[in-house]
Amino acid sequence: MNSQYIVIIAVAVFMGWFALGMIYNLRRGDALIKWLQGGLPLVGQRTTFRWLGTSVAEMGIAKAKRPFQRLDTLLVLKPRDVFWMTLIALFQGRDDVLIFRAHLSTPPLLDLELADPKTWSGRTALNQAAQRGWESTDYHGLRLMAPKGLLTLAATTLDHLAASMQSLSPRYIRFSLRKTGPNFEIHLPFPNPRITDAKAYFQSLSELGRAVGERQ
Repeated sequence: MNSQYIVIIAVAVFMGWFALGMIYNLRRGDALIKWLQGGLPLVGQRTTFRWLGTSVAEMGIAKAKRPFQRLDTLLVLKPRDVFWMTLIALFQGRDDVLIFRAHLSTPPLLDLELADPKTWSGRTALNQAAQRGWESTDYHGLRLMAPKGLLTLAATTLDHLAASMQSLSPRYIRFSLRKTGPNFEIHLPFPNPRITDAKAYFQSLSELGRAVGERQ
């Protein structure tokens, strides 16, 4: 087999992988977007939408209902359309992630970072917090970080939010609170549209936003 045939085969494999990965991501993303649209009206009526390539979709509500002022929703899928990026994502522990970034009507009283250090986005968030000199401790199998002197208050805050967090999702990749906007950011595994009601899901998200703004 000469080099020309090898190049042709390599290009065919690359293009086939790209097409299959792109189609899979777009179909998976579109299915979740349709499901999300069943619950987003609870947050706000006017939603902007755009695909950022084949691996990220963004939905934004600029004028959201309380407890939100603004809510951005991102679907971040593994880069399945490029072979070597798929391998890198595998080694990094990346998976499909649903991200909510919210500006709240009532911001939280402190900054904190709770993340799974085994995940790509979790490690990134924890490394950034460490660079700020934040303190850390284990918290129910995840890593909790907060500014110096506020770690105990951060744990108490999460204890207060535990019921609302569990109502939304049994697993968190990242849960972040900030006194300045965006006031909270959460990274979650994709919900299963077959067994999860979209309206109940967004109702739980709204209740979590209210709980974050409650003054203790």
